[in-house]
Amino acid sequence: MEPVMLAAAPLSADDLTALRRAKHELESPALTMKLASIVGAPMEKLISRMPSIASDKVNDATQLALRKCLQIALRTLGRPMGGAPLGVSDRPSNLLHKFAVATTGAAGGAFGLFALPVELPVTTTLMFRSICDIARSEAEDLASVDTQLQCLTVLGMGGTSKADDDADYGYFIMRGALAQAVSKASSEIATKGFTTHGSAALLRLLNTIASRFSVQVSEQIAAKSIPAIGAVLGAMVNTVFIDHFQQVAHGHFTVRRLERQYGTDAVQAAYQAIDVSLDG
Repeated sequence: MEPVMLAAAPLSADDLTALRRAKHELESPALTMKLASIVGAPMEKLISRMPSIASDKVNDATQLALRKCLQIALRTLGRPMGGAPLGVSDRPSNLLHKFAVATTGAAGGAFGLFALPVELPVTTTLMFRSICDIARSEAEDLASVDTQLQCLTVLGMGGTSKADDDADYGYFIMRGALAQAVSKASSEIATKGFTTHGSAALLRLLNTIASRFSVQVSEQIAAKSIPAIGAVLGAMVNTVFIDHFQQVAHGHFTVRRLERQYGTDAVQAAYQAIDVSLDG
């Protein structure tokens, strides 16, 4: 594969391959389609059958789950979360995190919507740790404010809005929509310290992420709402759920790694030049 020659610098063949893989991961089929394939029913129909109280429960549980993740992030700032030292990019423990999330999914499948306030914060925290592990594998500094907030934003990148779908730069538009909120939250943490209380910028960031993440949570809960679904299918649904966000994390942090090396404009131009539809 020949390097794409750009004004700043050409991407090497290996880096172009990594970027192509990242684009596949970032533009993979929507979570709705993935869940529908394992439950054998259209997600729209399942969501429409959910009780009216489900929406409030999903929103409340989503907010709680993201706050738990933020607390972990803020406690971690200034010190590593474990794993390989900074700069040592060994493979992330994706399978271990999948197994853990499948276990929580089994409980959710057994107890249904009643388990949501307990299960979702645990599941989301495990997913967040997996996202951080993936970020570390792409040479991100987990002790930095920006990296921790970038890990949080992955939970808001799991789906696209209609505006994103109609745009040529879906991933970059979605990322850009979160970038300003991340920047303001990062600045506020830098000036006010590592506290989640009284931080308007952090709350706005959480609300922005929650509005997107709750859509995927609703789809996940709907997939578990089939009568007699049981623990086995609940585990399968959760496995698909975390796998989806692991793919997004791999794609996002690969792009960021390449941007640090080649610059944002060069990577974005190369990204747009890649036609993944030709890969089959």
